[in-house]
Amino acid sequence: MRYDIAIVGGGPAGYTAAERAAAGGLKTVLFEKKAIGGVCLNEGCIPTKTLLYSAKLWDTMKGAAKYGITVPDAPAFDMGKIIDRKDKVVKKLTGGVKMTVGSYGVAIVEKEAVIAGEENGMFRIVAGGETYEATYLLVCTGSDTVIPPIPGLSDTDYWTSKEALESKELPRSLVIIGGGVIGMEFASFFNSLGVEVTVIEMLDEILGGMDKELSAMLRAEYAKRGIKFMLNTKVVSLDGSAGENGETQVRVNYENAEGTGFSVAEKLLMSVGRRPVTKGFGLENLNPEKTERGNIRVDGQMRTSVTGVYACGDLTGFSLLAHTAVREAEVAVHAVLGKKDCMSYRAIPGVVYTNPEIAGVGDTEEALQKKGIPYRTVKLPMAYSGRFVAENEGVNGMCKLLLAEDDTVLGAHVLGNPASEIITLAGMAVELKLTAAEWKKIVFPHPTVGEIFKEAL
Repeated sequence: MRYDIAIVGGGPAGYTAAERAAAGGLKTVLFEKKAIGGVCLNEGCIPTKTLLYSAKLWDTMKGAAKYGITVPDAPAFDMGKIIDRKDKVVKKLTGGVKMTVGSYGVAIVEKEAVIAGEENGMFRIVAGGETYEATYLLVCTGSDTVIPPIPGLSDTDYWTSKEALESKELPRSLVIIGGGVIGMEFASFFNSLGVEVTVIEMLDEILGGMDKELSAMLRAEYAKRGIKFMLNTKVVSLDGSAGENGETQVRVNYENAEGTGFSVAEKLLMSVGRRPVTKGFGLENLNPEKTERGNIRVDGQMRTSVTGVYACGDLTGFSLLAHTAVREAEVAVHAVLGKKDCMSYRAIPGVVYTNPEIAGVGDTEEALQKKGIPYRTVKLPMAYSGRFVAENEGVNGMCKLLLAEDDTVLGAHVLGNPASEIITLAGMAVELKLTAAEWKKIVFPHPTVGEIFKEAL
């Protein structure tokens, strides 16, 4: 039961670290109390994108006439089959990850792990009544949904993203508290399928952290599609009520600059954010240093203040994104193996998989203004890309580049499909600190939507 490295948490950071560690010759054990793949594969990234793709196909069918395509019979969707397909995709991918991790010789313990402490230079982990020891410890326990202390919430039947992903019945109406990434992706999905959606957001714009101008453009697009947005609005209490036909409804009481009011819906979705899981698994027995926000403090090699203990993923609080966690895991394992590497957060892409998608990498205008860094903005409608025009009839979009005084690329932001697939082009430019002139020398294939960067440059 002795290992070179023990990894607590089997999400993107954990299973990536397990594969890299075992491939590097380390005897590795991975603990996961729920399901391999973590929130990302089971309750987050993959299932939501599976549902959103079904909604996107539905949107495409409804708009097929714009492309000269006639659908002879009235198209229809089956919510039950959409959810069943989502479950099938999740099962396939989680099974694949588990098989891949196991193929490297990693010992997988599917039980809750508790860090018991350190003794004689070995970290002790207890799981399922057994004690495991390891020279190195990597903690990547992910995050949980934030449930705010709203009066009446404990007596209200509400969804988190988990329940929203499982329901085979569509509500007639839905109030979403929180207009961040999770909130907007579910707003997009349910709006596409005909649900009456209201989004309540405390800030003055949706998608805090994304480019504000493009976020406003996306909000305007969805407002046209019928989503009601209430910005600068605080939810003050919740209570249940009976509808006209006796069905249970949720009454959301709020306040804003205009005063107080309420919104009634059949279902309520809480999506005000996520917080790292730092308690409940014995980490306090090692007492690593934390940041002011309660995250685990790490250095450029993902080392905590406790020698031999590393932390990756949501636990560090840098970026609650799966792709960030994967890279952090690689850096951590390289540090254990003695390979030179360092984590960089300069170019972490952020994507919202609405329809249209919005994506950004590097700094936003708001971030640069806050830092006092001089910059100039280059904006170009997505219609400058021939491929975009060919595939997005009657749809607008925007590409924005932020350049330093010496024309180094500081940030890039795109509204329009497929922003998620082309943002990496800009990410490489930001990470490598390319100037506009250097990036412009790269030959882009034609016709592609990615050429929008070439046009802007």
